[in-house]
Amino acid sequence: EKSYELPDGQVITIGAERFRCPEVLFQPSLIGMEAAGIHETTYNSIMKCDVDIRKDLYGNIVLSGGTTMFPGIADRM
Repeated sequence: EKSYELPDGQVITIGAERFRCPEVLFQPSLIGMEAAGIHETTYNSIMKCDVDIRKDLYGNIVLSGGTTMFPGIADRM
């Protein structure tokens, strides 16, 4: 569990759900979506490209935005 202070001064405590939320990025089926996760989508996109540039594409993946702050997201990609 971790406590956070909101802008209005209220303190909330969040437990395991803080780890379940980002899991939807990798397993959209958790919320009923029939879609590939971000890791699969990235892989599928690269595999549609010419074989000669795939290594370069893998070497130039950039993660940005707030969701990149979730622990372990880069390793899972």
